[in-house]
Amino acid sequence: MSFEYTIEKECSHTGARVGKLETPHGVIETPTYMPVGTQAAVKTLTPDEVKAAKSQIILANTYHLYLRPGHELIKELGGLHQFMNWDRPILTDSGGFQVFSLGDLRKISEEGVTFRSHLDGSKHLFTPESVMGIENALGADIIMAFDECIPHTADRTYTKNSLERTTRWLERCIKAHERPDDQALFGIVQGGMYKDLRLQSIHEITQFDLPGYGIGGLSVGEANDTMYELLAETVPEMPRHKPHYLMGVGNPDNLVQAVGYGVDMFDCVQSTRIARHGAFWTAKGRLNIKNQQYSKDTTPLEEGCQCYACQHFTKAYIRHLFKAGEMLAYRLLSIHNIYYLNHLMEELRQAIREDRYVEFRQQFFDSYKM
Repeated sequence: MSFEYTIEKECSHTGARVGKLETPHGVIETPTYMPVGTQAAVKTLTPDEVKAAKSQIILANTYHLYLRPGHELIKELGGLHQFMNWDRPILTDSGGFQVFSLGDLRKISEEGVTFRSHLDGSKHLFTPESVMGIENALGADIIMAFDECIPHTADRTYTKNSLERTTRWLERCIKAHERPDDQALFGIVQGGMYKDLRLQSIHEITQFDLPGYGIGGLSVGEANDTMYELLAETVPEMPRHKPHYLMGVGNPDNLVQAVGYGVDMFDCVQSTRIARHGAFWTAKGRLNIKNQQYSKDTTPLEEGCQCYACQHFTKAYIRHLFKAGEMLAYRLLSIHNIYYLNHLMEELRQAIREDRYVEFRQQFFDSYKM
């Protein structure tokens, strides 16, 4: 199986581009947003609802599926696609960010990361080899190499040592990867908040000719302007003919801006997470259904939106559901938020095809209030 990435159109004034990535479970049009199905489910939604919200690909989490129900069980039951009844592409992360998030519950060495489960405190070891074994068993179309995700406050010495270890881990991942024909392994660029170290990481990671490359260690607490500066100075140095995946980024303003630097793929839990707190996105910015002003509002979440929630229900009704603690409120807001991001990516693709990305970006920020 060829994981061929084809650039169809590039913006004449920025790094924005439209492309297609072939995978065993379908072609992904880029730039694209991937909803997160951490435990083999996008929270509160069925696969058909995620598809109806225009999702081309979803992300599942290696760390969580390793702990429960276990990758060997998923393999025995036919792999992740069959297990969760999703027939489109899937990407699995390596668990590196989750292990990083455990703080004092994990210890990093050259061998890998020893950590204690957040479920029962049991002790485990993730190595590049074991993570490849887990991801091979899960069977996603795109799998991420095991890396170390460091805090944005990490000093220069630690950051340099960490990115070089990530490179060594990538080489071990490549050697351990048993399904290169039907699983595309992406390497991950690190380097913290240091431009020269990120360029060093790009040089090291891209020495390996892989189907694509992730950009890790951003959106971990740094200011948006810092992230944009690093993207502007480093993404153009990544291989042009391979997809660029900005990991863990999914707010609408971040997506619109990052596309202009040449980013092709995004993921984030925000679409469903903020929905569970009553928040939803519109062209005017992020709003909250809990506000009293919506108690008698008979308009949809967003005028003109074609998602299921907006086509069938009013703000007043969804607010009532939320105040009453009805699960349907979370579901409807999640459907809307995922649809909103996927539709935004469609609009971005069309703007790039028509060479009007710069105008689209300006119009977006004229309306969107953060």
